[in-house]
Amino acid sequence: MANTYTQIYVQAVFAVAERQCLIAKEFREDLYKYITGIIRNEGQKLISIGGVPDHVHLLIGLQPDMALSDLVKEVKSGSSNFVNHQGWIRGRFSWQEGFGGFSYSRSQIAAVARYIENQETHHAKRSFKHEYLTLLRKFDIAFDDRYVFKWIDQ
Repeated sequence: MANTYTQIYVQAVFAVAERQCLIAKEFREDLYKYITGIIRNEGQKLISIGGVPDHVHLLIGLQPDMALSDLVKEVKSGSSNFVNHQGWIRGRFSWQEGFGGFSYSRSQIAAVARYIENQETHHAKRSFKHEYLTLLRKFDIAFDDRYVFKWIDQ
């Protein structure tokens, strides 16, 4: 794409199916490395990755020739297969349908990256449900509570 110049920064957030706490600390780093490889292989730039046992945040420098939904689909599919192949959990690992995507300006990148990298500390104080709904409201994204995620407490 000659003469195309962009600066697109997006945070993607997605959860383990039924918000099960399946991303154990013992294999989290290997999972994150694998996800990083998927993103690089798709020609995109991973700026930050972090999460807790039931969900993951990615901060991506997105090229204009790829839709965020296509990239997240590749990440979720590839990483699910990877976790299942490794045999890290009993049963089958999968991600819930859907994801959240939130765009940022260049001036916000350092703060968002720190936020993503400090997910464990952050979630000692707030639930994922509270965090996610707060993001949707902050970005003025219309949603119906019934379809946001399949929350365990429903």
